[in-house]
Amino acid sequence: MTKEEIEAFITQFPIYQYAFVKPEDIDFNERVRAICKKECPRYGNSWSCPPAVGKVERCRERCYEYEDVLFFSSVTEVKDFTDMEENLKTKKEHEKMTKIIEDYLRGQGLLVYTLSSDSCSICSKCGFPKEHCRHPEQMHPCIESHGIVVANLVERCNMDYYMGERLLLWYSMIFFKNT
Repeated sequence: MTKEEIEAFITQFPIYQYAFVKPEDIDFNERVRAICKKECPRYGNSWSCPPAVGKVERCRERCYEYEDVLFFSSVTEVKDFTDMEENLKTKKEHEKMTKIIEDYLRGQGLLVYTLSSDSCSICSKCGFPKEHCRHPEQMHPCIESHGIVVANLVERCNMDYYMGERLLLWYSMIFFKNT
């Protein structure tokens, strides 16, 4: 499957910006995990977050197993940028779009690995660490959980990172390679 074929497929979605990148062009940094640990209540409580996703070095190795990455964003308008609960409700459409694109690429015979904008919220309460993930085929780990410095990648790809207090950007990365 060519990048042009992928582009032709994704044009039907409200993707704001996208770029194809190589995994080796992505910056990984352990310090991203410090933010997760200090600021995210899902740290240590979800299969899609550290420490369940593995050490940053293992996450990098997993990502390097793929040849290319489709990195994309969608934008949504919010009333109050500081209302995290309301903001998180807007990610559902982005996650749905990410899953459709992932399924399409897989259906075209590509091996894929998907990271998305926030930790998984498929289940009302994650079974971590006592139970296995109930939906491993649907669960997308958070981009930052892998130590990926999103701001650096956004800059490298000449994409937008901040668009004011009324617009919120969600990002996804689909790593892929031919079988």
